[in-house]
Amino acid sequence: MLCTHSLTANAYPVLDGLGLVPALEKAGAVRNHARWYTRWGWIEPRASAAGPELPYAYNIRRSVLDPLIRSRAEQTPGVDLLLGHQVTGLVGAAGGRTVGLRAATPQGEREIRARLVVGADGKDSAVAKLAGVADRQHENTRFGYLAHFRNLPLPGGIGQTWFLEPDMAYAFPNDDGVTVLAVLPDKKRLPAFREDVEESFYAFIRALPEAPPIDSAERITKITGTVDYPLHTRKPIAPGIALIGDAALTSDPLWGVGCGWALESAQWLTEAVAAAAAGRADLDRSLVAYARKHQRRLRGHQSLAADFARARPFNPVERLVFSAAARDESVARHTHLFAQRLIGPMRFLNPVALAKASAVNIRHRGTTATPTATTSPPPPSSGADGR
Repeated sequence: MLCTHSLTANAYPVLDGLGLVPALEKAGAVRNHARWYTRWGWIEPRASAAGPELPYAYNIRRSVLDPLIRSRAEQTPGVDLLLGHQVTGLVGAAGGRTVGLRAATPQGEREIRARLVVGADGKDSAVAKLAGVADRQHENTRFGYLAHFRNLPLPGGIGQTWFLEPDMAYAFPNDDGVTVLAVLPDKKRLPAFREDVEESFYAFIRALPEAPPIDSAERITKITGTVDYPLHTRKPIAPGIALIGDAALTSDPLWGVGCGWALESAQWLTEAVAAAAAGRADLDRSLVAYARKHQRRLRGHQSLAADFARARPFNPVERLVFSAAARDESVARHTHLFAQRLIGPMRFLNPVALAKASAVNIRHRGTTATPTATTSPPPPSSGADGR
Protein backbone atom coordinates (compact mmCIF):
# COMPACT_ATOMS: atom_id res chain seq x y z
CA MET A 1 0.00 0.00 0.00
CA LEU A 2 1.24 3.51 -0.85
CA CYS A 3 0.68 5.91 2.05
CA THR A 4 2.18 9.36 2.32
CA HIS A 5 1.64 9.35 6.11
CA SER A 6 0.42 12.91 5.69
CA LEU A 7 -2.54 14.73 7.20
CA THR A 8 -3.37 17.79 5.11
CA ALA A 9 -4.39 21.01 6.83
CA ASN A 10 -8.09 20.49 6.07
CA ALA A 11 -7.96 17.77 8.76
CA TYR A 12 -6.53 20.03 11.48
CA PRO A 13 -9.94 21.19 12.82
CA VAL A 14 -11.01 17.55 13.13
CA LEU A 15 -7.81 16.60 14.98
CA ASP A 16 -8.20 19.64 17.23
CA GLY A 17 -11.85 18.83 17.93
CA LEU A 18 -10.90 15.30 18.94
CA GLY A 19 -8.25 16.64 21.30
CA LEU A 20 -5.51 14.83 19.36
CA VAL A 21 -3.22 17.77 18.56
CA PRO A 22 -1.26 17.65 21.87
CA ALA A 23 -0.84 13.87 21.50
CA LEU A 24 0.39 14.25 17.93
CA GLU A 25 2.89 16.92 18.93
CA LYS A 26 4.09 14.77 21.83
CA ALA A 27 4.49 11.80 19.46
CA GLY A 28 6.84 13.85 17.29
CA ALA A 29 4.50 14.54 14.37
CA VAL A 30 6.12 16.93 11.89
CA ARG A 31 4.20 19.99 10.71
CA ASN A 32 3.82 19.38 7.01
CA HIS A 33 5.20 22.48 5.35
CA ALA A 34 6.59 21.65 1.91
CA ARG A 35 8.18 22.92 -1.30
CA TRP A 36 7.56 21.67 -4.84
CA TYR A 37 9.94 21.41 -7.76
CA THR A 38 8.72 22.41 -11.21
CA ARG A 39 10.40 23.14 -14.53
CA TRP A 40 10.33 26.84 -13.53
CA GLY A 41 12.12 26.22 -10.25
CA TRP A 42 10.88 25.61 -6.72
CA ILE A 43 7.51 26.70 -5.37
CA GLU A 44 8.28 27.61 -1.74
CA PRO A 45 5.23 28.87 0.17
CA ARG A 46 6.07 31.22 3.04
CA ALA A 47 3.90 33.25 5.35
CA SER A 48 3.73 36.94 4.51
CA ALA A 49 5.66 39.28 6.78
CA ALA A 50 2.49 40.70 8.33
CA GLY A 51 0.34 37.60 7.99
CA PRO A 52 -0.37 34.51 10.09
CA GLU A 53 1.57 31.26 9.91
CA LEU A 54 0.74 29.11 6.92
CA PRO A 55 -1.94 26.50 7.71
CA TYR A 56 -0.57 23.04 8.42
CA ALA A 57 -1.36 19.64 9.78
CA TYR A 58 1.09 16.78 10.27
CA ASN A 59 3.25 14.07 8.80
CA ILE A 60 3.16 11.06 11.12
CA ARG A 61 3.53 7.37 10.41
CA ARG A 62 0.36 5.32 10.44
CA SER A 63 1.98 2.96 12.95
CA VAL A 64 1.87 5.89 15.40
CA LEU A 65 -1.27 7.70 14.22
CA ASP A 66 -3.65 4.74 14.08
CA PRO A 67 -3.12 3.63 17.72
CA LEU A 68 -3.63 7.24 18.88
CA ILE A 69 -6.98 7.48 17.10
CA ARG A 70 -8.02 3.99 18.21
CA SER A 71 -7.17 4.81 21.82
CA ARG A 72 -9.16 8.04 21.69
CA ALA A 73 -12.17 6.16 20.26
CA GLU A 74 -11.93 3.50 22.97
CA GLN A 75 -11.97 6.20 25.67
CA THR A 76 -15.08 7.86 24.25
CA PRO A 77 -18.29 7.17 26.22
CA GLY A 78 -20.73 5.01 24.29
CA VAL A 79 -18.07 3.42 22.07
CA ASP A 80 -17.46 -0.33 22.23
CA LEU A 81 -14.14 -1.21 20.56
CA LEU A 82 -14.38 -4.72 19.10
CA LEU A 83 -10.98 -5.90 17.90
CA GLY A 84 -10.43 -8.92 15.71
CA HIS A 85 -13.74 -8.58 13.84
CA GLN A 86 -13.92 -9.00 10.07
CA VAL A 87 -17.10 -8.17 8.16
CA THR A 88 -18.37 -11.21 6.25
CA GLY A 89 -21.87 -10.07 5.31
CA LEU A 90 -24.62 -7.53 5.78
CA VAL A 91 -27.97 -8.10 7.44
CA GLY A 92 -30.76 -6.97 5.15
CA ALA A 93 -34.39 -6.10 5.71
CA ALA A 94 -37.35 -5.65 3.41
CA GLY A 95 -36.73 -3.13 0.66
CA GLY A 96 -33.01 -3.80 0.50
CA ARG A 97 -32.17 -1.78 3.59
CA THR A 98 -29.11 -2.78 5.64
CA VAL A 99 -29.91 -3.23 9.33
CA GLY A 100 -26.68 -4.73 10.59
CA LEU A 101 -23.70 -6.88 9.71
CA ARG A 102 -22.18 -10.31 10.26
CA ALA A 103 -18.58 -10.57 11.37
CA ALA A 104 -16.03 -13.33 11.88
CA THR A 105 -14.44 -13.11 15.33
CA PRO A 106 -11.99 -15.25 17.33
CA GLN A 107 -15.05 -16.70 19.07
CA GLY A 108 -16.90 -17.44 15.82
CA GLU A 109 -19.34 -15.52 13.65
CA ARG A 110 -21.66 -13.00 15.26
CA GLU A 111 -24.41 -10.67 14.09
CA ILE A 112 -24.52 -7.00 15.05
CA ARG A 113 -27.68 -4.97 14.44
CA ALA A 114 -27.51 -1.24 13.77
CA ARG A 115 -29.59 1.57 12.29
CA LEU A 116 -26.55 2.66 10.31
CA VAL A 117 -23.52 0.70 9.13
CA VAL A 118 -20.51 2.86 8.29
CA GLY A 119 -17.95 1.55 5.83
CA ALA A 120 -14.57 2.95 6.84
CA ASP A 121 -12.67 0.00 5.39
CA GLY A 122 -10.56 1.50 2.63
CA LYS A 123 -10.44 1.48 -1.14
CA ASP A 124 -11.34 -2.22 -1.40
CA SER A 125 -14.26 -1.72 1.00
CA ALA A 126 -16.02 -4.98 1.83
CA VAL A 127 -19.03 -3.00 3.09
CA ALA A 128 -19.40 -1.19 -0.22
CA LYS A 129 -19.07 -4.42 -2.20
CA LEU A 130 -21.53 -6.32 -0.02
CA ALA A 131 -24.01 -3.45 -0.30
CA GLY A 132 -23.66 -3.44 -4.08
CA VAL A 133 -22.55 0.21 -4.22
CA ALA A 134 -21.49 1.13 -7.75
CA ASP A 135 -17.76 1.75 -8.08
CA ARG A 136 -16.49 4.10 -10.78
CA GLN A 137 -12.78 3.54 -11.38
CA HIS A 138 -10.32 5.93 -13.01
CA GLU A 139 -7.10 4.51 -14.41
CA ASN A 140 -3.86 5.60 -12.77
CA THR A 141 -1.07 5.40 -15.34
CA ARG A 142 1.68 5.85 -12.78
CA PHE A 143 3.11 3.14 -10.55
CA GLY A 144 4.74 3.78 -7.19
CA TYR A 145 7.41 2.53 -4.80
CA LEU A 146 8.41 3.89 -1.41
CA ALA A 147 10.76 3.21 1.49
CA HIS A 148 11.53 4.74 4.90
CA PHE A 149 14.93 6.22 5.79
CA ARG A 150 16.75 7.68 8.76
CA ASN A 151 19.46 10.35 8.66
CA LEU A 152 18.14 11.84 5.43
CA PRO A 153 18.37 15.66 5.69
CA LEU A 154 16.04 17.75 3.52
CA PRO A 155 16.39 21.46 2.69
CA GLY A 156 14.62 23.43 5.39
CA GLY A 157 13.71 20.15 7.11
CA ILE A 158 10.40 20.17 5.21
CA GLY A 159 8.67 17.98 2.64
CA GLN A 160 9.80 18.01 -0.98
CA THR A 161 7.73 17.10 -4.04
CA TRP A 162 9.07 16.84 -7.58
CA PHE A 163 6.78 17.46 -10.58
CA LEU A 164 8.85 15.99 -13.42
CA GLU A 165 6.08 15.85 -16.02
CA PRO A 166 4.94 13.13 -16.09
CA ASP A 167 6.97 11.38 -13.37
CA MET A 168 6.65 12.33 -9.70
CA ALA A 169 8.56 11.88 -6.45
CA TYR A 170 8.27 13.07 -2.88
CA ALA A 171 10.19 13.06 0.41
CA PHE A 172 8.21 13.66 3.60
CA PRO A 173 9.85 13.90 7.05
CA ASN A 174 7.90 12.07 9.75
CA ASP A 175 8.09 11.38 13.46
CA ASP A 176 11.19 9.84 15.07
CA GLY A 177 13.49 11.15 12.36
CA VAL A 178 12.01 8.89 9.68
CA THR A 179 11.61 10.21 6.12
CA VAL A 180 9.33 8.59 3.55
CA LEU A 181 10.77 8.60 0.01
CA ALA A 182 8.46 7.70 -2.87
CA VAL A 183 8.78 7.59 -6.65
CA LEU A 184 5.76 7.57 -8.98
CA PRO A 185 6.90 7.16 -12.59
CA ASP A 186 4.88 6.75 -15.77
CA LYS A 187 3.92 3.09 -16.32
CA LYS A 188 5.86 3.18 -19.59
CA ARG A 189 8.96 2.87 -17.41
CA LEU A 190 7.69 -0.12 -15.45
CA PRO A 191 9.39 -2.96 -17.42
CA ALA A 192 12.84 -1.38 -17.05
CA PHE A 193 12.16 -0.43 -13.41
CA ARG A 194 11.21 -3.99 -12.51
CA GLU A 195 14.48 -5.43 -13.81
CA ASP A 196 16.10 -4.23 -10.58
CA VAL A 197 13.64 -2.41 -8.32
CA GLU A 198 16.22 -1.43 -5.72
CA GLU A 199 18.73 0.05 -8.13
CA SER A 200 15.95 1.67 -10.17
CA PHE A 201 14.59 3.30 -7.02
CA TYR A 202 18.00 4.61 -5.96
CA ALA A 203 18.86 5.81 -9.46
CA PHE A 204 15.57 7.70 -9.71
CA ILE A 205 16.20 9.51 -6.42
CA ARG A 206 19.84 10.30 -7.22
CA ALA A 207 18.81 12.03 -10.45
CA LEU A 208 16.30 14.38 -8.81
CA PRO A 209 17.05 18.12 -8.69
CA GLU A 210 18.55 18.81 -5.23
CA ALA A 211 18.37 15.07 -4.67
CA PRO A 212 18.18 13.84 -1.07
CA PRO A 213 21.48 12.15 -0.04
CA ILE A 214 20.00 8.68 -0.28
CA ASP A 215 23.32 6.81 -0.39
CA SER A 216 24.43 8.12 3.01
CA ALA A 217 21.03 7.53 4.65
CA GLU A 218 19.94 4.39 6.47
CA ARG A 219 17.05 2.56 4.84
CA ILE A 220 14.96 0.96 7.60
CA THR A 221 12.23 -0.72 5.52
CA LYS A 222 11.95 -2.69 2.33
CA ILE A 223 11.14 -0.89 -0.89
CA THR A 224 7.44 -1.61 -1.38
CA GLY A 225 4.83 -0.38 -3.78
CA THR A 226 2.12 -1.05 -6.27
CA VAL A 227 1.95 -1.16 -10.04
CA ASP A 228 -1.81 -0.67 -10.26
CA TYR A 229 -3.59 1.87 -8.04
CA PRO A 230 -6.80 3.07 -9.72
CA LEU A 231 -8.85 5.90 -8.28
CA HIS A 232 -12.28 4.86 -6.93
CA THR A 233 -15.40 7.02 -6.71
CA ARG A 234 -18.50 5.59 -5.02
CA LYS A 235 -21.82 7.10 -3.99
CA PRO A 236 -21.21 7.56 -0.26
CA ILE A 237 -24.61 6.29 0.88
CA ALA A 238 -27.04 3.41 0.39
CA PRO A 239 -30.11 2.44 2.49
CA GLY A 240 -28.73 1.98 6.02
CA ILE A 241 -25.14 2.47 4.77
CA ALA A 242 -22.67 5.35 4.78
CA LEU A 243 -19.13 5.30 3.40
CA ILE A 244 -16.27 7.51 4.55
CA GLY A 245 -12.60 7.87 3.65
CA ASP A 246 -11.19 5.70 0.89
CA ALA A 247 -14.31 3.52 0.96
CA ALA A 248 -16.20 6.43 -0.57
CA LEU A 249 -13.44 8.04 -2.59
CA THR A 250 -9.88 6.86 -3.23
CA SER A 251 -7.72 9.49 -4.84
CA ASP A 252 -4.22 9.38 -6.31
CA PRO A 253 -1.75 8.66 -3.48
CA LEU A 254 0.72 11.21 -4.84
CA TRP A 255 -1.43 14.04 -3.42
CA GLY A 256 -1.39 12.73 0.17
CA VAL A 257 -5.07 13.56 0.77
CA GLY A 258 -6.47 10.18 1.87
CA CYS A 259 -6.06 10.50 5.63
CA GLY A 260 -7.25 14.11 5.67
CA TRP A 261 -10.35 13.32 3.66
CA ALA A 262 -11.06 10.28 5.84
CA LEU A 263 -11.12 12.45 8.96
CA GLU A 264 -13.05 15.22 7.27
CA SER A 265 -15.71 12.91 5.79
CA ALA A 266 -16.13 11.21 9.17
CA GLN A 267 -16.88 14.60 10.68
CA TRP A 268 -19.34 15.49 7.90
CA LEU A 269 -21.19 12.23 8.50
CA THR A 270 -21.26 12.73 12.26
CA GLU A 271 -22.65 16.24 11.91
CA ALA A 272 -25.25 15.09 9.38
CA VAL A 273 -26.68 12.18 11.39
CA ALA A 274 -26.29 13.46 14.95
CA ALA A 275 -29.91 14.64 15.22
CA ALA A 276 -31.20 11.43 13.59
CA ALA A 277 -29.17 9.32 16.05
CA ALA A 278 -30.91 11.15 18.89
CA GLY A 279 -34.33 10.57 17.30
CA ARG A 280 -34.86 14.21 16.32
CA ALA A 281 -34.51 13.86 12.53
CA ASP A 282 -35.00 11.40 9.70
CA LEU A 283 -31.93 9.23 9.09
CA ASP A 284 -32.37 8.88 5.34
CA ARG A 285 -32.70 12.63 4.82
CA SER A 286 -29.63 13.12 6.99
CA LEU A 287 -27.66 10.67 4.84
CA VAL A 288 -28.71 12.50 1.68
CA ALA A 289 -27.41 15.74 3.21
CA TYR A 290 -24.10 14.01 3.97
CA ALA A 291 -23.82 12.67 0.41
CA ARG A 292 -24.47 16.09 -1.08
CA LYS A 293 -21.81 17.73 1.08
CA HIS A 294 -19.32 14.95 0.33
CA GLN A 295 -19.82 15.31 -3.40
CA ARG A 296 -19.85 19.10 -3.33
CA ARG A 297 -16.59 19.31 -1.37
CA LEU A 298 -14.62 16.53 -3.04
CA ARG A 299 -15.94 15.98 -6.58
CA GLY A 300 -13.83 18.76 -8.10
CA HIS A 301 -10.66 17.63 -6.35
CA GLN A 302 -11.21 14.06 -7.51
CA SER A 303 -11.89 15.15 -11.08
CA LEU A 304 -8.57 17.00 -11.28
CA ALA A 305 -6.72 14.11 -9.61
CA ALA A 306 -8.20 11.58 -12.02
CA ASP A 307 -7.19 13.72 -14.98
CA PHE A 308 -3.63 14.17 -13.70
CA ALA A 309 -3.38 10.42 -12.96
CA ARG A 310 -3.15 9.89 -16.71
CA ALA A 311 0.56 10.74 -16.34
CA ARG A 312 0.36 13.80 -18.53
CA PRO A 313 2.43 16.98 -18.40
CA PHE A 314 0.90 20.15 -16.99
CA ASN A 315 -1.96 21.57 -19.04
CA PRO A 316 -1.94 25.29 -20.04
CA VAL A 317 -3.81 26.48 -16.94
CA GLU A 318 -1.53 24.49 -14.64
CA ARG A 319 1.52 25.86 -16.44
CA LEU A 320 0.20 29.38 -15.91
CA VAL A 321 -0.39 28.96 -12.17
CA PHE A 322 2.61 26.82 -11.23
CA SER A 323 5.07 28.96 -13.17
CA ALA A 324 3.72 32.05 -11.38
CA ALA A 325 3.84 30.26 -8.02
CA ALA A 326 7.56 29.60 -8.54
CA ARG A 327 8.08 33.35 -9.07
CA ASP A 328 5.69 35.03 -6.64
CA GLU A 329 5.11 34.49 -2.91
CA SER A 330 1.42 35.37 -2.94
CA VAL A 331 0.69 32.87 -5.74
CA ALA A 332 2.77 30.30 -3.86
CA ARG A 333 0.63 30.85 -0.76
CA HIS A 334 -2.52 30.48 -2.84
CA THR A 335 -1.16 27.20 -4.23
CA HIS A 336 -0.36 26.04 -0.69
CA LEU A 337 -4.02 26.51 0.32
CA PHE A 338 -5.10 24.27 -2.54
CA ALA A 339 -2.43 21.64 -1.85
CA GLN A 340 -3.57 21.54 1.78
CA ARG A 341 -7.19 21.13 0.50
CA LEU A 342 -8.39 24.27 2.25
CA ILE A 343 -9.80 25.64 -1.00
CA GLY A 344 -11.35 23.82 -3.94
CA PRO A 345 -10.53 23.92 -7.64
CA MET A 346 -13.01 26.72 -8.35
CA ARG A 347 -11.30 29.07 -5.88
CA PHE A 348 -7.83 27.88 -6.83
CA LEU A 349 -8.41 28.62 -10.52
CA ASN A 350 -10.80 31.56 -10.18
CA PRO A 351 -10.50 34.48 -12.63
CA VAL A 352 -8.77 36.73 -10.10
CA ALA A 353 -6.13 34.06 -9.35
CA LEU A 354 -5.53 33.43 -13.06
CA ALA A 355 -5.22 37.16 -13.75
CA LYS A 356 -2.70 37.47 -10.92
CA ALA A 357 -0.70 34.53 -12.31
CA SER A 358 -0.75 36.08 -15.79
CA ALA A 359 0.51 39.41 -14.44
CA VAL A 360 3.32 37.69 -12.56
CA ASN A 361 4.45 35.79 -15.63
CA ILE A 362 4.35 38.89 -17.82
CA ARG A 363 6.60 40.72 -15.36
CA HIS A 364 9.06 37.82 -15.41
CA ARG A 365 9.00 37.21 -19.14
CA GLY A 366 12.50 36.60 -20.42
CA THR A 367 14.04 36.55 -16.93
CA THR A 368 13.25 32.99 -15.85
CA ALA A 369 16.19 31.15 -14.34
CA THR A 370 16.89 27.71 -15.73
CA PRO A 371 16.10 25.02 -13.13
CA THR A 372 18.68 22.46 -12.11
CA ALA A 373 17.00 19.85 -14.32
CA THR A 374 13.80 19.60 -16.30
CA THR A 375 13.53 15.95 -17.25
CA SER A 376 12.73 12.74 -15.45
CA PRO A 377 15.57 10.63 -14.09
CA PRO A 378 17.00 8.24 -16.67
CA PRO A 379 16.41 4.48 -16.56
CA PRO A 380 19.06 2.65 -14.49
CA SER A 381 21.95 0.90 -16.19
CA SER A 382 21.60 -2.86 -16.18
CA GLY A 383 23.81 -4.78 -13.81
CA ALA A 384 24.41 -1.89 -11.39
CA ASP A 385 24.80 -2.78 -7.72
CA GLY A 386 21.91 -1.97 -5.37
CA ARG A 387 22.15 -0.20 -2.04
